[in-house]
Amino acid sequence: MDNHRLITFAQELVRLPSLSGEERDVADRVQSEMEALGFDRVWMDANGSVVGVIEGAHDGKTILLDAHIDTVGISPGAPWVHDPFGAVIENGAIYGRGVADMKGALAAMVHAAAALDRSALAGRVAVSASTLEEVLEGVALRTVMDATQPDFVVIGESTDLNVSRGGRGRAEVHLTTIGRPSHSSAPHLGRNAVLDMMRVIATVEQIELGADPVMGPAIFALTDIVSEPYPGHSVIPSICKVTYDRRLLPGETATDVLSAITDAPGLADIHLRAEIGVGEYTAFTGAKQRAEKFFPAWLMPEDDPFVMASLAALNAVDIPARLTAYRFCTNAAYSAGVAHIPTVGFGPATEADAHVIDERLKIDDLLAAAKGYRAIIESVLSR
Repeated sequence: MDNHRLITFAQELVRLPSLSGEERDVADRVQSEMEALGFDRVWMDANGSVVGVIEGAHDGKTILLDAHIDTVGISPGAPWVHDPFGAVIENGAIYGRGVADMKGALAAMVHAAAALDRSALAGRVAVSASTLEEVLEGVALRTVMDATQPDFVVIGESTDLNVSRGGRGRAEVHLTTIGRPSHSSAPHLGRNAVLDMMRVIATVEQIELGADPVMGPAIFALTDIVSEPYPGHSVIPSICKVTYDRRLLPGETATDVLSAITDAPGLADIHLRAEIGVGEYTAFTGAKQRAEKFFPAWLMPEDDPFVMASLAALNAVDIPARLTAYRFCTNAAYSAGVAHIPTVGFGPATEADAHVIDERLKIDDLLAAAKGYRAIIESVLSR
């Protein structure tokens, strides 16, 4: 494996901005790299995800390694020391938006797969650079999986070079209170939807949520509140809407999430509507993806053969990995949570390195990740 070329490739990806729906430049660069490295098949699908396949010399199973190529933006008012798209190397690390989440992992996957000894492989390796993950976890991956039909999936989100065997899911919960408008000089003639929502919020904040010993507690986090009409010129608001980010544990359903609110005591007199949000986003190809924003949690058994094989493979190449679980939501919400395909997470950097000012990735971890991806592949496809 050419480490210098791997590092340079990671830098080149970081230098190409790629917000969700604007990933074309990165997708094109990934496709050209896969072709130059000799992947047997490379294509771009309807969502703009790029998929490359390495065929082993012998028949066998298929393993898919996935890394998304979209990133979050640069938050205003929070200055970076390093240019977010400069990919500067300093103190042994690459700095830039997306290097940890997760262009470094993608670069490592592409080069690890290309360096495999095909004569020793029974099966095939697919690497996907998927789109739209930051807004719809797993939706674009579904198209990739329909095309590749994997028996195993590796998600390259940050694990600090450990093996993640599960992850919290995510639901976007929309609550609406419906009141009755009146002139604000006579509020008693109306019903203030904001005051009703204040009661709802107080109730939601008191709901007791479960916890998982591996991935931590479920969470309700209030993310926005809006009233109508706005501005409310001398009018009592008749509509109030809030959004909650709900972090999910294995087994929780949309019905569980919503009924915990609608069945809560003390809200019977409030006209309350609770629903899971629906998102619609357009890929840079023009394809539209519309999906309910409920992305389930997942958890692989500790003794699952793929989990055990991945852990053993990493330890065998001197990566002292241990079993962990993601606290955030990833594309594994589909591969494991919906499709029930054996899935693990393995990637460089930590969860705390994502979406931050001066995002960075240690070069030693980038190279270790490439070594680790190769080891995991060989552990399941070795003849």
